[in-house]
Amino acid sequence: MLACLDVDYRPDGPAVAACLLFPSWQSASAASSAVARIDEVAPYAPGLFFERELPCLLRVLAELPARPELVIIDGYVHLDASGRLGLGGHLFDALQREVPIVGVAKTTFRTATTAIPIVRGSGSKPLWVSAAGLDVHTAATHVASMHGPYRLPTLLREVDQLARSCTLP
Repeated sequence: MLACLDVDYRPDGPAVAACLLFPSWQSASAASSAVARIDEVAPYAPGLFFERELPCLLRVLAELPARPELVIIDGYVHLDASGRLGLGGHLFDALQREVPIVGVAKTTFRTATTAIPIVRGSGSKPLWVSAAGLDVHTAATHVASMHGPYRLPTLLREVDQLARSCTLP
């Protein structure tokens, strides 16, 4: 199974991490989902976003019965051509480099020159695809092939909505 992950930070403190599992890049719907509440969330620190987000992603992955074959995150894997790690790179390392990570970013990051821009839907604004454990051009082709008529693939939109709308005790 493939997985896409996202995190929503609540104003009252906790975060909700969400995961959708699906069998193929072209899947129109998820086969299953998982959510996790994270009560202890690191404060945002410029340049250290991964310190806030990575524990949340690892927490929701721990809810799964098995590791996914590949994980898609909202963000970058590498932040520059020298290999400086973004969130996806830190996740790749945290998973012992055994699970490929694909980053799909909605905004450009000036130094992330190895990310591949792809345009989906009728818009002209690209998504920026980066990867670890999988060739970045292959990753970009797969993301471009994902289900949905909009800029953001259906399941990436849905995992964002799941994280935002989920109410946990």
